[in-house]
Amino acid sequence: MTVFSTAWLTSPRSRWRSKGHTLPIALAIATAAVAMSLVAYLLWPTWATGASSSIPDRLPISIGGTLFNVPTAAIRMKIQRHSGPQERIDLNFSFPSLTAPEAPKHVSADTIDEKASPIDRIFLSIAAHHDTLAPEMRVDTIYPRYLDQAATMPEDGLTMRMFRADTPYGSEDLFSATNPALTARCTRDAATPGMCLFERRIDGADLTFRFPRSWLSSWHEVAEAMDRLTAQLRGPKG
Repeated sequence: MTVFSTAWLTSPRSRWRSKGHTLPIALAIATAAVAMSLVAYLLWPTWATGASSSIPDRLPISIGGTLFNVPTAAIRMKIQRHSGPQERIDLNFSFPSLTAPEAPKHVSADTIDEKASPIDRIFLSIAAHHDTLAPEMRVDTIYPRYLDQAATMPEDGLTMRMFRADTPYGSEDLFSATNPALTARCTRDAATPGMCLFERRIDGADLTFRFPRSWLSSWHEVAEAMDRLTAQLRGPKG
């Protein structure tokens, strides 16, 4: 009786085919791991470990064909920290200094503060508008359809009108003033503090500012701060 070895049954050609199927799978897994690591690195918040001399203080960024001179440290996401054309950037600035805020400190279970700190920043998103309805047109043609007819008497030059409860803006109020100009849509205080949204169009880009509703008690300063930020980001005109 002839005894066949199991090693003979597993021929070199069979073993080569098995390795041939395994190699592409291993390469695909490795490629996916590298891609995920890159995305995580670009999107993960950065804690300050010291200034880097290789990073410029400001970046020339074009949005909707409109050039902005942007403080690098004010850009909230790493993936947006490069010069050239972009579809959108997200920024934040300390108020009232209007400087780029310090990098967030690393928080551990031992150092976390259970009491939330008050918001001390103006948030700003700049995005290409692609000829959508301008913010001024929205104020003139869309909002009036949803506003309650009653309006509060101007307080320190600021007028408030409530949106009706059965409208898409039912939990918000509209604040407006003329000197300086301000039109802000604000959510009401609830489980989280109310926030205000102010929009303006600059050539091919829309600027959307967000700030705490509680700041309206000093609305002159807030409106002037947003005007200054807009001028600083545009830079000197030649």
